[in-house]
Amino acid sequence: MLSVSAERAGAGNAEHWPVIGAYALAGAANQMLWLTFTPLTTPAARHYGVSAGDIGLLAEIFPLLYVLLAVPAASLLDRWFRPTLAAGTALTALGGVLRLGGDSFAWAFAGQALVALAQPLILNAVTGLASGYLSERSRPVGIAVGSAGIFLGMLMSLVLGAAVGGAHLHALLEIDAAFAVITALGLLAALALAPAMRLSGDVTGLFGLGSVWREPGIRRLAMVSFVGFGLFIALTTWLQTLLKPAGIAASTAGWVLVGAVVAGVIGSIVLPPAVIRHRRDHLLFRAAGLVTCGACVLFAIWKWVPAVAAGAALIGFFLLAALPVILEIAERRAGPAGTSATALIWLAGNAGGIVIALLVQTVVGTPLVAFLLMALIAALVLRFVWQGSLAGELEPVAASLSG
Repeated sequence: MLSVSAERAGAGNAEHWPVIGAYALAGAANQMLWLTFTPLTTPAARHYGVSAGDIGLLAEIFPLLYVLLAVPAASLLDRWFRPTLAAGTALTALGGVLRLGGDSFAWAFAGQALVALAQPLILNAVTGLASGYLSERSRPVGIAVGSAGIFLGMLMSLVLGAAVGGAHLHALLEIDAAFAVITALGLLAALALAPAMRLSGDVTGLFGLGSVWREPGIRRLAMVSFVGFGLFIALTTWLQTLLKPAGIAASTAGWVLVGAVVAGVIGSIVLPPAVIRHRRDHLLFRAAGLVTCGACVLFAIWKWVPAVAAGAALIGFFLLAALPVILEIAERRAGPAGTSATALIWLAGNAGGIVIALLVQTVVGTPLVAFLLMALIAALVLRFVWQGSLAGELEPVAASLSG
């Protein structure tokens, strides 16, 4: 059986960066719609006449549905990659438009549900698209660009929420819908103009997930994703609440999160290609664990806004940069089960977000304990990355999975 990069030979040796760029923007649209209501919980609750908990559900359904749909989405992408990705971006646009159907919570929930259904179809495609349309040398950059687009969507949501505000919620939904439709048309056009991808579809679904899970290196990568991405989700979920007792306004905390995501976008573009090329992934993961642990301890004992902003930016820079590195290594190690490996990494990250956010919620009334708990969880990353580079045995592992 050929490796995944060889099987995706329909694109030939030419590189097709427009597809990667269009995908990054489509991913940004999906994430932007996911987090639309997160910075506007109270105004949105007032607008729709529901509780703040109901508004929280509009974001919480995303990781929940991802955990349920990760395996089916990976199987669909393995068998019908381009049609499945096209369906994902179309569902995102449709969900954005559906939210404009009326000023009731039901319309907002229906639109969010469609966007949440689209999320695994889009996120699971990041490594496969880079494999199919870029050379092996350029693939780490392609995965980094695709991942940066996802983080860009988070950033756009936070910035637009702060700029437009809850008083103009309908205008914000219109901006979101327009961006989703434009990026969907852009990706559909890019896919139509690019050559076809030829996929093997030999290792899919639960079998593919079982194959990659049996590989110890991929299990370690999944655990790093569980802790790292899970911590970032927990921090973005609870940072405003945890800083409020120190007299830090919600708007200030919101801009701290914006800074963290900006730093993450920069880190996810700058660091991964060099880290992968020199096989220094373990050093990046260690740095991410130590920086996050130290920053959370800092937040627990010193809530001076510039210090908090600097710590959050460092967390974003290293944690978000680690994700494309994890995805690249997992896809290479998995060989023909590459899409299943990508699904496993995203599945672990979303599951970590649910579990760690719930753990923090139990002590959210005591910020000191909550931040120290997150510091302790961050230190767990070191347990999985102290043995050295996880990029070192790519070919033998891929061969074992494809044999």
